[in-house]
Amino acid sequence: MGTGESDVDCNETIERLYIYLDGELTEERRIEIKRHLDDCPPCLHAFDFEAELRVVIADRCKDRVPDALRQRIHDALKAEREDHPAGA
Repeated sequence: MGTGESDVDCNETIERLYIYLDGELTEERRIEIKRHLDDCPPCLHAFDFEAELRVVIADRCKDRVPDALRQRIHDALKAEREDHPAGA
């Protein structure tokens, strides 16, 4: 596993992988996790897999909203703004 140069272990790295990918860690924690990933091929493999999976999901899981529905929503929002102007 890791070389021991990092203050985080494999379990902590894997537990925090999604938070790391979401960019929701402190800078200090990100550096610690990054250091562990650099030193630990199994954790780096898990990271690479999860990062690639996110890309595939984001690329392939896009629903196309019909133009008619977009127009209905636009019209409804516009009508709501006209009926209830800001600050009124």
